[in-house]
Amino acid sequence: MSNTFSDNNQIGMVSTFSDLVHTDFKGERNALCWYRNLDGDFNEIVAQLSLKENITEVYREDLIALQLSEKGNIAREIILNDLQLLADFGASPALNLLKCYERDDEFDFISTDVYSFHVDRSPIATDTFLCTYHGAASDIISNSQAEQKILIPEIRAKLKELHDGPEEEFDNFLKENYFDLHYQVHQDAEPVNLGLGHLWRLAVDHPKQQVLPCIHRAPIEKEGEYRLLLIC
Repeated sequence: MSNTFSDNNQIGMVSTFSDLVHTDFKGERNALCWYRNLDGDFNEIVAQLSLKENITEVYREDLIALQLSEKGNIAREIILNDLQLLADFGASPALNLLKCYERDDEFDFISTDVYSFHVDRSPIATDTFLCTYHGAASDIISNSQAEQKILIPEIRAKLKELHDGPEEEFDNFLKENYFDLHYQVHQDAEPVNLGLGHLWRLAVDHPKQQVLPCIHRAPIEKEGEYRLLLIC
């Protein structure tokens, strides 16, 4: 088991899917990792899939239709099993073949795309699950190593200029445009890469949440390499 994860107060380690979904977040711990060293050739699956857009959802029937080697078939069975476990739990998992996400470059002082460190928000009690099978993997950062961008004076001042409305509506403006979900990491911060094959559960900002939401970001993709990502 990687010391990168097990020595980190933010991350709880589990060894089964049942533990992943039933272990409570607590204190600083707002990320849970089902740590796995997966067999199988996930690159073979990626090589056979067709990218129709920058983000292409891959369905169960797409996977089943692939003609794969023994190692490719092992990888396929792992993915199908993960999708089934999450679906049986009541989640709505999606398997995405990714070239890149859309960039938000509207403003030079704040970005609201997924490459920016951010938290997820939901009106209901839920969590984010993700697993990278192939390609670059996401990062998380502890809440103590980052600051909400809307609290940084120079950014806040520019957002107030952008709002140009009544002061009492400013907070709603920040939420409606997702500015409040994004974070600036401290200069000495040390992000943790989530690695390949591990299934993660990350805390989301919702009314019943007992811990701070997990701050994370999508990675910059490697040139010429697609990501295969399960997410819900």
